[in-house]
Amino acid sequence: MSEQIATGLLERDATEGLTMSGTLSETGSATSDLTKEIGYNRDVARVLKSDFDDLHHQSLNVDWRRRTMERGKTDVPGLLEELSDLGFAWTAIAKLIGVSAPAIHKWRRGGSATGASRGKLAGLLAACDIIHGAIGVDDVASWFEMPVLPHVPVTPIDMYAADRTDLVFDFAKAEDDPEALMDQFNPEWRERYRTDFTPVKMSDGNWSLQMKD
Repeated sequence: MSEQIATGLLERDATEGLTMSGTLSETGSATSDLTKEIGYNRDVARVLKSDFDDLHHQSLNVDWRRRTMERGKTDVPGLLEELSDLGFAWTAIAKLIGVSAPAIHKWRRGGSATGASRGKLAGLLAACDIIHGAIGVDDVASWFEMPVLPHVPVTPIDMYAADRTDLVFDFAKAEDDPEALMDQFNPEWRERYRTDFTPVKMSDGNWSLQMKD
């Protein structure tokens, strides 16, 4: 009797083992297929995001050019006055459009400016229109002076002066990692601005530099 019971148990275990093995095999295959499908969909989403990002950049660039043409109808003293009203310092304006501060002062006193310089002033105001009006950044002049990262002396002024208006708009939208923007602006920024200090937010809300561990 005990031999029959033992034989029955062995046969049952063998059958269940085969069933479990088959189930695991089927589950593993389904999981593998699901993983492949998820990976494929991630790749598709990544490509779509890249395409839409490019499309958005193109759209912003077209809008910027159109606004620049409209702003260019204003004379140079008028453009300078509007930039000043926004809070820009003359030295900042000079850096943004790639001229000297004395040139700005000359234009303010009624001196002639080239068509290219007028276009750059118009372009800067057009960019401000987009950053404030379309993206929603307040106090644009102050924002242009804000470091992209707390411990890196790079601001939107530097990006704009380097003809990277695309990065300026991306930073204004605040949708991308600032470090990723810095990678696009200067791939060697980590080495260039390496420091033994790290920014730490204090209890009073202010930032302080402390030695890294």
